[in-house]
Formats: sequence, C-alpha cells, structure tokens
Amino acid sequence: MTKKAPLLLYIHGFNSSPLSLKAQVMSDYCQSHRPDIKVLIPQMPCFPQQAAELLQQLIQSYKADYRIALVGSSLGGYLSTWLNAQYGFKAVLVNPAVRPYELLLDFLGEQENPYTFERYTLEHKHIDELKSLDVTELNNPQDFWLLQQEGDEVLDYRQAVAKYAHSRQTVETDGDHSFVGFERFPEQIIEFLEL
Repeated sequence: MTKKAPLLLYIHGFNSSPLSLKAQVMSDYCQSHRPDIKVLIPQMPCFPQQAAELLQQLIQSYKADYRIALVGSSLGGYLSTWLNAQYGFKAVLVNPAVRPYELLLDFLGEQENPYTFERYTLEHKHIDELKSLDVTELNNPQDFWLLQQEGDEVLDYRQAVAKYAHSRQTVETDGDHSFVGFERFPEQIIEFLEL
C-alpha cells in the first residue's frame, strides 16, 4: 500500500483570509523546506454553515489520496476542533475561539472583511449555526497542540487553556491575538502533525 501524500489544511479566522500572516508563514515554510506537502488555504465563507460545508467538500475531495492535518487560527481553531471530531485529523490551534457563538454576538449586523472587502450581514441564525458545530468534549485530546498567548485582546485565553487542558500546550505571556512570533513554530508544527 502506498503511503498517502501529506496535506496541510490551514483554516483562517473570522474576517481573515489566506493572506493572513500565519497562513503565509506556514505556506512559505512548506514551500522552502517541505515541498512534498500540499498546502490548502481556502478563503472561508463568512457564514458558519457555508464554511463547514466548504471544509467537508475539500476533505471529501482529498482524503482518499492525502493524509490531512490542520492548523486553525481563532475561529479556524473552532472549526478544526469540529473537523477533528468528524474525521480524527490532528490539529494545531493558534489562539483558538472556544465559544465564538458568544463572542460574535457583538458583531451582529453589517460586516466587512478587511482583506477581501466583502460586505455581509451577520444574523442570529449564524450564531445558531456556530453553536451547532460546538464540540463539548474532545474524544482525543492528544490530537491537539494549543498555541496560546495570554495577551490575546480578542479572546479570553483561559477558555482555550481549560478546554484543551489534556492536550499539548504552549502558553506564552504577553503577545496578542495575531500570535506574535508565530514564525518560530512551523517546523515543530509539521513534526507534531506528522506530515
């Protein structure tokens, strides 16, 4: 049996894009050091149900031929946790959203993605869509590595530290939601994901 080729699926956060710094850091690292890894960084739809459907379509397209692993940032970390529950993929979570359905209540109404300039309206039904993707208990905490900075100004870092208490964790003081100094980690991330 031939070994499947490695695939890294990077899932960006709310109002972000494949052009985000962390996505580019992972992509550049793989290009330079691990060109055998296929890197997928989809532009995520604004609405949770559409985002979930896109991720499932991508996985259905690739899972027969590739070993898939995940890096998820912020809301992408929440979606990565949901995908792990569905498929068992290993995931590195960077300042992940743990309860985005609470956080995004403050964002209801008109939104504009600062990367893509797409304008859209976030409604209560989208909060319900997010809730439906919640994974209350991790089946395999060892599948996750949490990269968390306590200086995150968007999310309460303690939620992630508690949720992923039995997972590998790197928790740094200071920093911010973008995860300062992320370029220190790509090699270790690829090792952890066994790609």
